[in-house]
This record gives sequence, C-alpha cells and structure tokens, in this order.
Amino acid sequence: MERDLIRVTRSVLLPLSEIKLRVSRSSGPGGQHAQKSSTRVEAVFDVEASSALTDTQKRRVVTRAGPVLRAVAQDERSQARNRELAVERLVEKLRAALAVPRRRVATKPSPASRERRLAEKRRRGEKKRLRRSPADD
Repeated sequence: MERDLIRVTRSVLLPLSEIKLRVSRSSGPGGQHAQKSSTRVEAVFDVEASSALTDTQKRRVVTRAGPVLRAVAQDERSQARNRELAVERLVEKLRAALAVPRRRVATKPSPASRERRLAEKRRRGEKKRLRRSPADD
C-alpha cells in the first residue's frame, strides 16, 4: 500500500491511482524503434476529483496551476522510464502549486548601519571632490 502512495509534501500523500497515464508515440527521429513503440507518457492529475487534497489545498492548486495538472515525458527510449519522469514532473508541479509563500517581515536598518552607509557616502563624495581640478580663482 505504501508503494502506491507518493509523498508530495509532509502532509500530502498522493495515491498513484489518482494519476492517469496516457501513452503515445514520441515525436522526432528515432529510426525503426520510434515508429512502432509508444514511449511518450503524459501524466494527468484532476485536482478537483482528488481525495488526497483538502478543499483549501485544492483551491490553492486550482488558482495557481489550474484544475488539471499535466506533465509529459518523451526523453527516454523506455516507456517505463518516461512514466517515472512524467510522474516526477507532475508531483513537482503539484508541490510548487501547494507551496505557501512566506510572509515578508518588514525590517528597518539599525542606527549603526545607517551611520555606516552615510559615512561611506561622505568618503565617496570626498574622493570625488579631490579628483576635481583646482578652481580658477
């Protein structure tokens, strides 16, 4: 049973049965092997029909990635390897869509850092002032 579950995040375990896999022929060159074997794999995950996600998680994924997630793999000659790659890519998309962005904590510079910045500006200005040619009085 544990083998049929994919860990997406700490709290989300996705059953492999919720991912539909479709196979078709790969595009591009490949000689005799490519013309007769279906090695391209498309993994499709219906977010709204999933039992692994809570309503809040479903809403987050739908707003960020849409109601259906798709991932395609046709990199390898083997259908089994492309199946693994497609599922990995789909899980990565789901993980990215589920990620909660961290809230930015507003900070302000310390008095010492403010003083260092102003001192550096004074040094830079002094350096530039010394580069000027003497004024003609």
